[in-house]
Formats: sequence, C-alpha cells, structure tokens
Amino acid sequence: MKKVFEPWSLGTLRIQNRIIRSATHEGMAHPDGMPTDDLLTTYERLAAGGAGAIITGYAGVKGNGRTFLNMRMFDHDAYIDVYKGINDRLKRFGTPVIVQLAHGGSRSNGKLTGEDVIGPGYRRKNDSGDVCREASEADILAIIDAFVGAVVRARKAGFDGVQLHAAHGYLLSEFISPKLNQRKDRWGGPVENRMRIVTEILRQARLEVGAYPILVKISAHDEFKNGLTEQDVVAIARLLQDSACDAIEVSCGYGDFLYTVRMPRLPIEAVLGLMPGYRDRSAFRKRLLRMVAPVLGKDHKPLHNYNVDAAELVKRTVTIPVIVVGGIRTIQDITSIISGKDIDCVALARPFIIEPDIVEKFRQGRQDRSRCIDCGYCLIGSANHRLKCYYGRVAVNSR
Repeated sequence: MKKVFEPWSLGTLRIQNRIIRSATHEGMAHPDGMPTDDLLTTYERLAAGGAGAIITGYAGVKGNGRTFLNMRMFDHDAYIDVYKGINDRLKRFGTPVIVQLAHGGSRSNGKLTGEDVIGPGYRRKNDSGDVCREASEADILAIIDAFVGAVVRARKAGFDGVQLHAAHGYLLSEFISPKLNQRKDRWGGPVENRMRIVTEILRQARLEVGAYPILVKISAHDEFKNGLTEQDVVAIARLLQDSACDAIEVSCGYGDFLYTVRMPRLPIEAVLGLMPGYRDRSAFRKRLLRMVAPVLGKDHKPLHNYNVDAAELVKRTVTIPVIVVGGIRTIQDITSIISGKDIDCVALARPFIIEPDIVEKFRQGRQDRSRCIDCGYCLIGSANHRLKCYYGRVAVNSR
C-alpha cells in the first residue's frame, strides 16, 4: 500500500513524498519573458516547505504562443543561463524542479505577440478579441520543433524534467479535443490523429534527451456536449505510455475557467479589482456586472476532488505514475487517494499559494487541511500581477 510520506520513483527521479506542487502561473516575468527575482524566492519557499517536487508555471515554447505579458518564455537559448542559476541555487533542497512547457494556441494574445493566433481550427474571436486561424502543416511542424527545442534547453538549464501542458484549452489540448479539433487531415479525426502532435513531440524529444523525465498534463473530462469520452481518455493514456511519457497528471476542462478551477462563488470582485478591462469601468457598470454575473456564470460541482474518478480510470489503464490535481484540500483525502485508490501522487496548486509549507504542516500533524478558501482571486490576479493569496479580499475602485 502506498503511503503519502514515502519516497517514490518517477522515471529517473527520486521524490521524497507524494504531494507535489502543480504548475501555477506565477506572473513573475519581465516583458522579455525572463523570470524576475521573485521566482527563486517562491521556489525556495516551496522546497523548504516540503513539496515533493515543484512543477513550474508554464513557460512559452514559441513567441506566437504567449498568453500574458508576465508569462515566462523558453523559446531561445538566451534563457538557459538564467534558469540554470535558479536551479543551481535550488539543488541544496533536493526537491526536483520540473518546468512546464506550453503554447497558448487559440488562447494566445495576438495583440501582445504581434503574430497570428493559431489553433487546430478557425475561431472568429478568442478571449483577447483576436481571430484564430487554422494552423497549417508548416505551423504544426514548427510548434513540434519548438517544444522539442525547449525540452533540450530545459535539460541544459538544470531542470530535473519537463511537463508538456496538454490541458486547459491551450494548443496541445485543443488538438486532443474532439470538440475543438474538427480537422480532416492527419492531425484530426480519430484520437490517434488528434494526439499526433503530442506523440510526435515525445518521439522527437526522446531522440534528443533519452531518459530525461517528460511528464504530460491532460484534461481527462470537459464541459462540452459531445466532448471527451471515457474511451478517449483510455486511448490517450495508452498512447502517452506507448510514447515513453514518464507520468500523466490528470486535470480537466478546456474553455470554461470555472470548470477547471472550482470556486464556491463567482470571483466578480477579483475581476473588478484586478483586471484592467474591468477595474476602470464606471461605478454603474460595476454594479450592473455584479447583478448579471451570477446569472451568466455556471456553477460546477463538486468543489473538491473532482478529478479523482478520472485519475482512477487512467491509473487502471497504464502502469506509469498517475498524478491527480483539482480541489484536494485535506490530508485525509490525500491519504485516501494515495492509499485507497492507488493513485501515485497528488498535486496541489492554490493550497501552496497561501501556505508554501503545507506539506511540512501535514507531515508534522500541525494541521489536517489547507487554509485555502477556494476564492480563485489568486489565479485571476496572476494574469496582470505577481502570484499571491488575496484570501477573498481585493479593493475595487468606484468612480
């Protein structure tokens, strides 16, 4: 029987416990994509606080895949020495640091990048107001090359592994989705074709880096009618294992932020106080938004442990490690997931924001649950500010 506070193996990595930090956008980047000094401090606190491993916030593999100005980039060799400096200073903790690699796909910001927004198919308008054109064969091959190049850079920079972000409506997950990918060529149709961009990245990366740890994060269920099925998830998991993926992290959702990150109520005050497009609106328009937001927003249940069933399905399908994320808040639930459901590891995101030392508190028995109230303000704020816990409070200017 697996135990929470025991060492375990993930590919060539030795991890000291089964609670890791899931990738969380830190908002700690300069306009050129270089990390700020805050990033090292953030990771030092997580490592000192007992996290079994740290998966970093996403780093862009290609300029046209950037989503936010404060998103870190890893699309050329100039970043290697900076990241190596960070990783060298973290080695004293013995905590593996795994960099998440991503391309924003149709969620990219063309106004920020100055380039076309691309995805598996045409979209009239994305969240940034950009038209998204269908990626050509040349576009897709260039993106595969970009991911492979970033994997090579990651190893040179001293990261202990990489995670391919194939969840949450970013480019790789858009290709996987039967709803978002309606292509008729070799990159669309049956699940093997929709997965081709991911399996090609894995295949080509293995030729370059050998046994270097490569994880993949997937959305195993979504908010769409005619979306992902259990048969899709089983096939996806098998294809990843057959393509030499070292571990699968199970998450959920594509376009609906509130489906992926569950909250007890709409974070309208965070939107009004932290997002520039809403923060500067008149008092009347803010009152109007407060009234209509609860009507327009969707309420997704359950609030906690909402990917565990999907992770169990994946674990029954593969022999490689399976990690689950999504609303996990108590040591009792963590123990049940690890010992009772045979899932290899749990990943936490928001609990580490409010308590970087949550794992050590659990291990010492000082508390049995996270202090996180699931308000989600932290993730909304990180789009334009450095990551921090707001604990459900933010100043909203009226005018």
